[in-house]
Amino acid sequence: MTNNKLDIKLRPTELADLNILFEFQLDSEGGYLAAFMPKNHTDKSVYINKYTKLLSDPTVNNQTIIVDKIIVGSVAKFVLEGDAEITYWLDRKFWGQGIATKALKIFLNLETTRPIFGRVAFDNFGSQKVLEKCGFVKIGSDYGFANARQTEIEEFIYKLDI
Repeated sequence: MTNNKLDIKLRPTELADLNILFEFQLDSEGGYLAAFMPKNHTDKSVYINKYTKLLSDPTVNNQTIIVDKIIVGSVAKFVLEGDAEITYWLDRKFWGQGIATKALKIFLNLETTRPIFGRVAFDNFGSQKVLEKCGFVKIGSDYGFANARQTEIEEFIYKLDI
């Protein structure tokens, strides 16, 4: 259900945001759906060090999602093996309200690199819908080891050209 009355904004991620964003990615259900997480995702110092470096990387566009002045998640563009890819994470308390879709649409107006790719676990239907509502088209699949599940799973590959 989309709530059009929510004030959804993006701003460049700041160092102070990392403590809150770290807490969001500790959610076990969110981690299961995200699937492809670092082995040490519960180590706060590793997380803070990694993202502190990424905040100054000119190839990465990190944005914090804010709803009614509250940090609720993040969205970013990064480069992997020469391809621009997106990633996003929303605090589970805010799932199902259309926030991820609206935030990604805002982000895609700010980040104009195309083509841009998104990858999602085969059973993460919510994230698949977000990508599709934002114009991404499923172009294939791949298999990889999902640390959050401790097994190899299929991931769908999406692409946005325009």
